[in-house]
Amino acid sequence: MADPHQSPAPRDAGDVMERTAPPPTRTTAYGSDPAQVYDVRLPSGTAADVTVVVVHGGFWRERFDRSHAACQAQAFAEAGYPVAVLEYRRTGMPGGGWPGTAEDVAAGVAAVLGDPGLPDRAVLIGHSAGGHLVVWAASQQWGDRLVGVVSLAGVLDLHTAHEQHLGDGAVAAFMGGTPEQLPEAYAAADPCALTPRAPVSIVHGLDDDIVPVGVSRSYTARAEAHRAAPRAVREVAGCEHFGLIDPEHPAFAEVLAAVAELAS
Repeated sequence: MADPHQSPAPRDAGDVMERTAPPPTRTTAYGSDPAQVYDVRLPSGTAADVTVVVVHGGFWRERFDRSHAACQAQAFAEAGYPVAVLEYRRTGMPGGGWPGTAEDVAAGVAAVLGDPGLPDRAVLIGHSAGGHLVVWAASQQWGDRLVGVVSLAGVLDLHTAHEQHLGDGAVAAFMGGTPEQLPEAYAAADPCALTPRAPVSIVHGLDDDIVPVGVSRSYTARAEAHRAAPRAVREVAGCEHFGLIDPEHPAFAEVLAAVAELAS
């Protein structure tokens, strides 16, 4: 018989990648490719006046799609936010990789901001490779239309991530080569080389061994040197890579707080 005073056993790290959630309210296309769509989830009660745009991770690779962000997105909707989960062309797909993936994020966000069924103010939130994409978005000319962006264990320093061979060479695969081979492309893609036009918040687990917290620290140090320090940096003890997208993990409270700070 189980001890009623004993805490429940924690879920396996990464379990959220396979967990299901209720279907979205609708799926809307923003381009002609099947991957150029976003799923909309609406709260059942009074809705906030800002849309949470979720950009999923997976080291930009084709095999990781938006399905694993469903639980995260549903939790935002249950917290009162209208939500749009972007899909985009990824490494290994026609048009995917740099710059096509980033161009999809730009087009997708523009479509969400112009969607008559959603608020035209947006907070972008991205996990892992999605963190890279949302912080990149914050530096673009249209970035000042954003309320802010939240990076969850984001790949925010492409040079460091490449040097550490994160994701078995995911950075070089996404970019189409190394920093030495493609210096101009890296200068355009690496958040460390860019100045955000919208506020940036960072959340990173201290136990992350997939994208180590040092990657976010490197970005933060460079941003501070250019007087563009993140709005907030939360380093979460007892949290690995996937806890930040798992509504059942204690770390998700930090994610909700980061979104609420920007949305308000």
